[in-house]
Amino acid sequence: MQAKQYQVVVIGGGVVGLTSAWWLLEAGFRVALLERAPGAGGGASYRNGGQLSYRYVAPLADAGVPLKALRWMFQQAGPLRFRPEADLRQWRWLARFLANCNAASNRRTTVKLLELGEHSRRMMARLETTVPLAEFGWRDAGKLVVYRSRTAFDAAVAKADPDDRRRVLTGAETADIEPALDALAPRLAGGIFNAGEAVADCHAFCVALERRLHAHPRFDGIIHANATRLITENGKVAAVETDRGRVGGEHFVLAAGIQSRTLAATAGVGLPLYPLKGYSLSAPIGPGHTAPDISVTDFERKTLYARIGSRLRVAAMVDMVGEDTALDERRVAGLARLVRETMPDAADYSRLEPWAGLRPATPNSAPLLGPTRHGNLWLNVGHGPLGFTFACGTAALLADLMTGRQTPFALDFLAWRN
Repeated sequence: MQAKQYQVVVIGGGVVGLTSAWWLLEAGFRVALLERAPGAGGGASYRNGGQLSYRYVAPLADAGVPLKALRWMFQQAGPLRFRPEADLRQWRWLARFLANCNAASNRRTTVKLLELGEHSRRMMARLETTVPLAEFGWRDAGKLVVYRSRTAFDAAVAKADPDDRRRVLTGAETADIEPALDALAPRLAGGIFNAGEAVADCHAFCVALERRLHAHPRFDGIIHANATRLITENGKVAAVETDRGRVGGEHFVLAAGIQSRTLAATAGVGLPLYPLKGYSLSAPIGPGHTAPDISVTDFERKTLYARIGSRLRVAAMVDMVGEDTALDERRVAGLARLVRETMPDAADYSRLEPWAGLRPATPNSAPLLGPTRHGNLWLNVGHGPLGFTFACGTAALLADLMTGRQTPFALDFLAWRN
């Protein structure tokens, strides 16, 4: 690799890195993208749940979650699996997560994520003029959250609905608006439907946006190399060391998923990120299947169902097992059983394709943005399971910060504090 000095180097070619690059190009910067994989969106963006949940942004940390988590860990197909590590980063993250497991913290984070979600919705709509929605299977499906427990359902209904847009349903009514739930409806306490939520193929979005990057006059191309450390000089980052040599630049943006944690540490920046491993299953939908048209979330099972094009995508589970991306066959089998029980006729389950990916999460489920103590090192990290949902919004905010413009709303704890 020949030495070259770029104006902005965005590290990471997933949905967050690609959108960051696009908004910075549109803001007037010259941008290069550094990505270790041969193609765009090959990591956590590849086969995620596909839901764009702008209004359903429930943080993982909440009152009562620690006790629920203990029960889940003893269930073979439970939503959570925990494997202790001899790694202080895991225990520090857990301590901060537990500190956020209270109603006040959950409300505070939810309010801010709703602001971010609405901003992200507007930014996705703005991008539509450049990347047509049809290229990545975007569909205004609406979102239906279903509850098996009367207690959980009543608690959800009791929460304030600021813009009075939701529709509260009985168990039978859930099957009326979404026939794919017919088998489950008798066991449901009820459901809550929100219009305006969408589903789409995140990987197809990444591929489509990558094509637009290459056509942009200020794009300096993709550098396919594995970043190993940040090189600092005189209080700034001078270059990124890669397995193909050094990449120099004036500004560097960390948007590399969980790898951002390791890279930031080489510059003395400790990011409170932990990889939450999630699973997805994809299955083809044939003429005789009753797949959901609406995006469905099974609240107690923490499982998402979405029709993406001609395939059913099911996403679930949180495994706290470090940076292990291997498929756990027992977890896959448990998820497959749940899917068959919940929506028995939704797709061809004999052709299930499993996948697992690492979602880089903060203890309060809010992404982190802005400059670090190195004035030219910027963050766009920690989106957890809502990377696709928030990517356009945080990319636009990052461009505001890097150009010195005022952000459209106060970032508060979304802004990185060194």
